[in-house]
Amino acid sequence: MRHRIAAIPGDGIGKEVVPKACASSTPRPPVRLRHRVDDVRWSCERYTETGRMMPEDGLDRLRPFEAIFLGAVGFPVCRTTSRSGAF
Repeated sequence: MRHRIAAIPGDGIGKEVVPKACASSTPRPPVRLRHRVDDVRWSCERYTETGRMMPEDGLDRLRPFEAIFLGAVGFPVCRTTSRSGAF
């Protein structure tokens, strides 16, 4: 069985550490874990470009994954008084 992981680097340091963490997650023998990491480019930076951090069907897109690896979320120009606008 192959496990599916959604990797969302997010913003800031997440863009640096999530790809490296995913690269180092390759199991070494004798471990037989098989997994696939799919990169998902959702972030506050995307929010500044599109008005949404993730697409409207974002939760549906994540349902097939068994795990979500989330990096840092936050971008200085995305400060808002309402939480409803970011997602």
